[in-house]
Amino acid sequence: MDQLSIFPATLTLIAINVLVSIYGWLNQQFLLKNLFDVGAVREKREYHRLVTSGFLHGGVFHLLINMFVLFQFGRYIEYQLGTPAFVVVYFAALLGGNLWALLENFRTPDYRALGASGATSGIILSFCLFQPFAMLLFFIIPMPAIVFGILFIVISVILAQRENRIIGHEAHIGGAIAGLIATIVIAPDSLSIFSQQVAGVLGGG
Repeated sequence: MDQLSIFPATLTLIAINVLVSIYGWLNQQFLLKNLFDVGAVREKREYHRLVTSGFLHGGVFHLLINMFVLFQFGRYIEYQLGTPAFVVVYFAALLGGNLWALLENFRTPDYRALGASGATSGIILSFCLFQPFAMLLFFIIPMPAIVFGILFIVISVILAQRENRIIGHEAHIGGAIAGLIATIVIAPDSLSIFSQQVAGVLGGG
């Protein structure tokens, strides 16, 4: 397929997320050994959870939302940066999100979470650097990508305040920051692209 040859990493990551998530739903023991667990990371040094938890999801809707975001934005970033750099940004966001969640919940050893939301948050913010005023739909409401990205993070912060949550909403902000920084490090011209577009819209150039 043409899509696979043009966007191999995006489609491969989607396939891995789907397969690992389904296996986790069918095998509770596997899910429990690989989800993000502050106590297991802090006390048992099970650092693999910082990565594996990003390929597990809490349900079909959770998986579909993250994979839709990855498909929509990942293809653009992979095309813009190239496949190796895109993979770096993806995993930087995934790890950044989980490390943020670890720090925020370090004194809560029973905190658990899972999902690719940290990674996809980083991809969204990376997209906003290159296309801040691309019009996107938030449900049925059209808005510029930069507004979409901000709203996405704000909602994540709000949801992170809920009790008994299993989806890693805390990871959204850490993933967004890590994805943004990784993109700027890999493609420094992304900052000038962003500033030029903002200046143009504001009438400064």
